[in-house]
Formats: sequence, structure tokens, C-alpha cells
Amino acid sequence: MNFSAQHYPYTSRRTLVYGQRGMVATSQPLAAQAGLDILKAGGNAVDAAIATAACLTVTEPTSNGIGGDAFAIVWLKDGLHGLNASGPAPAALSLEALQQRGLHEMPAHGPVPVTVPGAPAAWAALAEAFGRLPLTSTLKPAIDLARHGYPVSPVAARNWERGVTKAAAHYQGAAHQAWFKTFAPSGRAPKAGEIWRSEDHARTLEKIAQSNARDFYEGDLACQIHDFMKEITGFLTKDDLARYEVKWEKPLSINYRGVDVWELPPNGHGIVALMALNILGQFELDPTETCESLHLSMEAMKLAYSDGKAHIADPAHMKVTVEDLLSFGYAKERSRLIGSEALLPAPGTPPASGTVYLAAADGEGNMVSYIQSNYMGFGSGLVVPGTGIALHNRGHNFSMDPSHPNCVAPGKRPYHTIIPGFLTRDGSPLGPFGVMGGFMQPQGHLQVVSRLVDYGLNPQAALDAPRWQWLGEKRFEMEPSISELLVEALRKKGHQIVYQSDAGSFGRGQIILRNEAGTLCGATEPRTDGMVAVW
Repeated sequence: MNFSAQHYPYTSRRTLVYGQRGMVATSQPLAAQAGLDILKAGGNAVDAAIATAACLTVTEPTSNGIGGDAFAIVWLKDGLHGLNASGPAPAALSLEALQQRGLHEMPAHGPVPVTVPGAPAAWAALAEAFGRLPLTSTLKPAIDLARHGYPVSPVAARNWERGVTKAAAHYQGAAHQAWFKTFAPSGRAPKAGEIWRSEDHARTLEKIAQSNARDFYEGDLACQIHDFMKEITGFLTKDDLARYEVKWEKPLSINYRGVDVWELPPNGHGIVALMALNILGQFELDPTETCESLHLSMEAMKLAYSDGKAHIADPAHMKVTVEDLLSFGYAKERSRLIGSEALLPAPGTPPASGTVYLAAADGEGNMVSYIQSNYMGFGSGLVVPGTGIALHNRGHNFSMDPSHPNCVAPGKRPYHTIIPGFLTRDGSPLGPFGVMGGFMQPQGHLQVVSRLVDYGLNPQAALDAPRWQWLGEKRFEMEPSISELLVEALRKKGHQIVYQSDAGSFGRGQIILRNEAGTLCGATEPRTDGMVAVW
């Protein structure tokens, strides 16, 4: 990639970070530093990613936790490897069971949307497959942070306060008492700089480390989760936990103007970013990000997302193939729908034939793109008493429409929003990238990749550049730094645009790229507490 975008209208707000022997980029400085310490202690990029991920459950519980899911793309010397550590619906969770409870849509909180958590299994699987150090070493920094406490960082404090305010309105009843005891022990969220600790969280991480995560799925922790869910009439059981296995998968890719962009296959929605890039690739973009180039990007995303929401599900239940969705012919067909005016998107019919993010790299060429989440901030609003385990609510993304491929069913994995990304060129790694933030994620991937490839921005400038987000139909949010003249021109094309001043609405990303000389180039978001720790 040629980072020479002198004509791009936006300037970077942070300085690029360079290194050679190792680098970890994520949304919280203490977690990034812990990953770098593991590299210096003899671990590789995978060990650093595990340590960072575990620390993030402590330092950023507003976005992820032990009871969440995870995905990863790992580059080792022999190529790319994909890990899907999302969990399925419990065996007792069915459409009929929900209807018997009088439910007509999946709730967002409480015991019903809790699916099997995959994050602890992800750490163990990555360590066993590619790591050098045991979990007793890589989880120790997180254990120490949980036990001895740490000062809460500013963005996390803001999100924590929002979470506690939301909890007061939505987390009702005895089932949520342990959540308030854990995350608002003084009746409020901790403030920036205030020390927060959780001995329960530390003990749970120790059990996971000492058992290589088996205690979470088969031991005392599994029994505690089972007993709690039974008490609050949830569906998740110890048998569901014991049956759980991660899935190793071959990542998907498309070539976008000479760069191969990699995502994991469904049930995640990384394919939405690939479909959008496939459509956008049918057009020649202006040398700067003009009204016309923004219009084309926005329309491509609308079309791709419409297909994603209609077709993505557990792959065993999808009615179309990923090959058909990513075919050049289908991208060409969809691109013909884009004209000079904003369209109302609808899913197409292909021809038959996507939270916390981290990037890690070491001096040997290994690189990791990793993402984990509890979803919608604090997830289900449930903490298993005495464990610090905040359970996620991924089942909320299931449909209750029996004709939809994503309809809830026992053992089925729901449509998933968290997606790691990776870039290669001519078979060689460029590096990991990601933009966290629910349904913003594939939109963030499209915008970051386009700014790297189409406009030659360096990684920091690509993250700094203002973003837009499609909300549905012709509606978009845009960051205030996008010029009023540009927004007015887009409105004349029929786009319904509002400015959104909350930077958290537009995702938070990190990038690490390696150049031909082996130098690592890292960047992190100005929209978060992020840090690039470098060696």
C-alpha cells in the first residue's frame, strides 16, 4: 500500500507508531501493555492476544466479559487460520418454548437470550494450537488487575455510567442483583481514575487458567452457571456447556483493487463487508473522497447489508451459499442498481451454483486479529453470583420468524456481529484490522479498507477519518467533522442524513500493518482509550 494521500481532506489526530520486535493495539492501555509484556516474556503474537483479551474482560467490562463470544484470524508462517468461538443456543431454547412464555420477539436482557459463551474456549484453543505459553502465564496479568484493581480509563468510565443508567431502567428483579453488586457496588459506576477490582473475577480467571478453560465448561464454574440459570428460569445448562466446541474455519476473501480482504464466514457478518467491497469495486472512485465516491460507498453498503440481514445465519441453515453471495456476477448485478439517487434497498436473489478488538504481531511474522464481546454493552445484565462472569445476550439476534434462516432453534448459532479482519497481498500478510461496534462493524471495515486502498491513507489516518453509518432505508448518521457542503450534496441525492456527535456510535478500531522491510506500523482509535504498545 502506498500511504501518500496528500489530497485527502482530513488530517490524522494521532501519530503512527512503529516497531520491529512486537506490537499490540487495542482499546485500553493496560490491556495492550499486558500483551506486550507477554511478548517480552517469550510469548508469541497469539500468547499476547490471549493476555490482552483476558485483560480486556477486566479493564473494559462495558464491552466484553468472560461470559461472551470471540472470533480470531491468525497468520502464522503457513498462512491464515480462522477461529469461530461463538456459542449456540441451548438445547432447550426453541421457538415453541419461547412462544409458550408468551414471547413474540427475542428479549435483549435477562436469561432468555443467553447462549453458550465461547471466549474461554477461544483462549484455550488458541493457546493449544499456536501459543508458546500456558494460560497460567497469559491470564496472570488479567488476574492481577482484577485482584489488585486498576484506575478506570475515561471512555470506559463514560460507557460504564451509561450502562448503570440503562441497568436501573431495564435490569429488574433478583436475577440482576449480582450484576449491580459487581459493577455498581457503591450504587453508581466508577469514575475515571477511580480504582475498580473484582476478586470474584480474579478467582474465575484462575480456575480457567489452571484447567485450560475446562472448569468453565465441565467443572465447578459450569455447575455454578447451571444452578444460577435454573434458579432464574434460563435455558442454559451444564450439558450445553459440556458439549461446546470451537470451530476452526477457513477465512473468506475477495480481492479489492489488488488487496485481499479476509473475513470469517457466517454465522458472523464479515461477509457483508466483502459483499459491499465487491460492489464498490465495480466503480472507479474519485481520487479524493467526494460526494460521488461517498454516495457509491453508502449505496454499496445498503445493498450488502440488505442481503446480509436476509441470508446470514448458522451456515447449516442458510438457503444460499457464501460463494454465490461473493460471486463477481452477483456483485455486478447488484452494482447495476446504483444510480445517481439514493435507493431503498432490498435483498437480492443470488444465482445458485460481524465489543472489543485487538491486533497483535511479533517479530517472527505471526499476527492476530481478535475480537470478543458481550453484546450491547454489558450483555444480558446477568452476573453469575460469586464468579464475576457477566453473561452475554447473543440470542437477541435470533429471529422468531419460522421462515427466516436465522430463526431460533436448539444448538443453532445466531447471526453474529463481531468480525475480525485481515489484509494480504500476493499471498503475503499486510496485517490485522478491525472496527468494533455492533452493526457498525462491516460498515467500519468498508470505510477503513477503502481509505487504505483507494485513498492511500496511513493506518492512523484511516481510523481518524470521519465515518458514516447506515441506519435503514435511506437514513444515515454522520460524524460532525464531515463537511456540511458534502452532507448537503448527499441530501440532494436523496440520502436522509443527521449528524451524530457521540463518537461511540461509529465504532472503535485498531490496525497493525507490516511493510516489506518487516517494520510494524500500528494505529488505534481517537474514539476510545486505545493504545499501541510497541517493542
